[in-house]
Amino acid sequence: MGPDDVISVYVYLHPELDVPSPNQTSGGALITSDGSVGLPLIGTVHLGGLTLPQAQTLLMNDYATYVTNPKVSIQLTAPQSLRYYLLGEFQAPGIKYPVHPLTLLEALALGGTVNQAQADLYEAYVAQGNVKLPVDLYSLLVNGDLTQNIPLASGDAIVIPSSLSENAYIFGAVGKPGPVNFVSGGLSLLQALASADLDLTNFTNAQMSRIHIIRARGQSAQFMIVNATLIMEGQAAPFALEPGDIVFVPPTAVASWNQVLLQILPSLQVISGVLSPFVQVRYLRNN
Repeated sequence: MGPDDVISVYVYLHPELDVPSPNQTSGGALITSDGSVGLPLIGTVHLGGLTLPQAQTLLMNDYATYVTNPKVSIQLTAPQSLRYYLLGEFQAPGIKYPVHPLTLLEALALGGTVNQAQADLYEAYVAQGNVKLPVDLYSLLVNGDLTQNIPLASGDAIVIPSSLSENAYIFGAVGKPGPVNFVSGGLSLLQALASADLDLTNFTNAQMSRIHIIRARGQSAQFMIVNATLIMEGQAAPFALEPGDIVFVPPTAVASWNQVLLQILPSLQVISGVLSPFVQVRYLRNN
């Protein structure tokens, strides 16, 4: 039990001690933010963190000071301390109050069907406080990767954004750095570069043969270098971006990914709130 839970307490043959009282059809005692609850006769009792049997034993011992051989029963009337927030493309989004801790898959089921036709599973995430957890919901729901089925903590939020808001992020030697929207679920590298105001007919200021791309999924990522010059000349197939991809067009030749990251970190700082956990600024700085 924990804060915001509502309990009912009954003391056999002593209705004056019952919560709610016999003349009430509903109600109960609310466990406060510090885990305590006020009960008749015995006053304030700390029940936070206890199971129902543990709480029952504690109350029997407390009431034994005033009542001979008390028989106490306790019920969880409204389990509200354990909660999950399901936001976005769910059939039934909202705050969910399970009676016991759940895994990610079990919590997803509380929201009914995930609308995969309109859901952006690539950029879906689980938030624990202000931290995005390194979970790949696409792998879990589409590929059945149960390694992504993590246990959840109370207060976790599962966010599945709409595919209408899918973006890739373009930085470096472009006129308009930042997010580029997917159109009808698709976006090629050249389309993204053109949308970011890179003049594809005059690319002498950019190293088009070494476009750097970070594609993160959960706790891992791919670091790719794509030769856009070959694509433009028809010698290579179009390169399809995926939602959440980070594209960097180097203004000058770079020798390593470390150099790329040093150049891109200030830009990532601006959009850190929407990044995959793998490409969070702190992670890249440390790794």
